[in-house]
Amino acid sequence: MTKQRAMTRSEAAKFIRAARAREQHHIARFVLIALYTGTRKEAILNLRLGGPSTVGGWIDLEAGVIYRRGSGERATKKRRTPAKLPRQILAHARRWKASGSTWAIEWRGSRVADIKMAWGKIAVEAELGWHPTPHTLKHTAITWAIQRGASITDAAGFFATSTETIERVYWHHSPHFQEGAVRAMEARR
Repeated sequence: MTKQRAMTRSEAAKFIRAARAREQHHIARFVLIALYTGTRKEAILNLRLGGPSTVGGWIDLEAGVIYRRGSGERATKKRRTPAKLPRQILAHARRWKASGSTWAIEWRGSRVADIKMAWGKIAVEAELGWHPTPHTLKHTAITWAIQRGASITDAAGFFATSTETIERVYWHHSPHFQEGAVRAMEARR
């Protein structure tokens, strides 16, 4: 597995601005959902706003929960567990629904099946000096949550990722990383 790099907040903002400047609002939506929920690309592309779906997951706009897997989808090793939505992305989702959207990611009123072409153009347009992939956003979301003090258990549950992966790949970003050991080493006898 290659080493992943998380986006900085300014890089994420630059990417969203580039998407909006090219009127690729579906890419801006995709980035926002991925950064606030850590949801994988396919699950985001199949998200319905405001009601259950057999095709993919859905966002419960009343309860503020994202259901990443549709009722007709089989469970896979890529877990798609429900998660409580942060207020910021819930507010966006409610606005999108109020403006007539049925799907979280739409282009001209239709659900988007793939973002490959638009993503590539925006990645160039954003001029980040490197080329993030859609999966970079899941990595970024987890990294940011750990940096802000999320526990291993909370991060694993929220991002539908194993505690082993959180500990192995992300935990060194935490302000709590090895704090007990450092406190013991710094303590007077």
